Amino acid sequence: MAKPAAPDTRALAAHALAEIALRGASSREVLARLTPQLPDARDRGLLHALVQAGARSWLRYDIALDRMLDKPLRRKEPTIHALLALGLVQLDVLELPAYAAVAATVQAARSLGRPRMAGLVNAVLRRWQREGDALRAQLDADDVSRWAQPAWLIDAVRRDWPRDAERVLAAANREAPLTLRVNRRHGTRDAYLDRLRESEIAAHAHPELDDAVVLANSTDVTRLPGFADGDVAVQDGAAQLTADLLDLADGQRVLDACAAPGGKTCHALERHRLDMLAVELDAGRVPRIRENLQRLGLDAHVLQADAAQPDAWWDGTPFDRILIDAPCSASGVLRRRPDVRLHRRATDIAALNAIQRQLLDALWPLLAPGGRLLYVTCSLLRAENETIVAPFLAAHADAEALPIALPMGQAAGPGWQILPGDADLDGLYYAALGKRRA
Repeated sequence: MAKPAAPDTRALAAHALAEIALRGASSREVLARLTPQLPDARDRGLLHALVQAGARSWLRYDIALDRMLDKPLRRKEPTIHALLALGLVQLDVLELPAYAAVAATVQAARSLGRPRMAGLVNAVLRRWQREGDALRAQLDADDVSRWAQPAWLIDAVRRDWPRDAERVLAAANREAPLTLRVNRRHGTRDAYLDRLRESEIAAHAHPELDDAVVLANSTDVTRLPGFADGDVAVQDGAAQLTADLLDLADGQRVLDACAAPGGKTCHALERHRLDMLAVELDAGRVPRIRENLQRLGLDAHVLQADAAQPDAWWDGTPFDRILIDAPCSASGVLRRRPDVRLHRRATDIAALNAIQRQLLDALWPLLAPGGRLLYVTCSLLRAENETIVAPFLAAHADAEALPIALPMGQAAGPGWQILPGDADLDGLYYAALGKRRA
């Protein structure tokens, strides 16, 4: 009996993008659900590239389609609207061969059960080929369609980082490199680079990070040498700096207060033998922490609980180190999580600020005298970073800002800010707070 045909990759991508851009779904969740439908690794890679680039560029090409169509399609034909956006992405961003991209996108309309829309899809993409220069100039004249980012975020970046705004906005629209973290318990970075070379996978060591390997091209990580055995994990280089800034040593009692998916917990344990407690509020994300620990051959106590309510779970023994990877706008990781720009609103920041303050206030008493608390966000907004940390320091006489000086980024109030694109890293903020001894 013949196997059923695999889904049309572009049609599947259109379904995914419509869910993400028009219905508010998470790109991670949508891709996790749809990717297994494609048996071929190349098709899975194309699906991810289309969806990520489509979400990253949505605010540009959604506006472009409004200018090119006599009647909007996003309500009556949302999947075709998404497919058209993906057609423009293929021509303009991914720069796929025009003939193949147009033909395959037209075919995807038929695969979606919309054969009558095939002619429209063809006409729109052909018009872009003819009039692309003029249409791009129109889009570039407006900030939102130029940067494919919401106006509130563009304004915030310009306000907070006036000298860096242009490069920060541009960096958010570039594909993030695939960066690995080599598990020190399993071998050295140099030895793993040798294994990649033997497998003809181009990669290099990140010059500023001890455990990071940057791949030249994205790939299915599950097929990398040693991935299933826990020899490496995927983690952006900026996140890998957390293990350095915690100033860890064997035997310390450490709390990772907002731990999912567990990357920072695992990195700390790869470096040192620790008494590690990983706390995560979202019950649906707790299994991911345990899966990562198991694959990497590491051990930690994992607890589903609200880190901001320690009376419900703390045993009274102080921690030598506390990591607060606080919930935030994720404005520093737009290149890696492009759907954030579609879902986050300016009005979300106040609620996030309340959580950030609550975590600091609730967890500070759990830190031992002489201990270190590292406050981290993947945000580039000052409202979530130094504006949170500076008042906390002023209100706590036993707290002091410890110096941070990294080879990338810049000082930001009592902490340090890496902006998106610095050393080709994501945008993260760090503040190291020491508790004075009595």
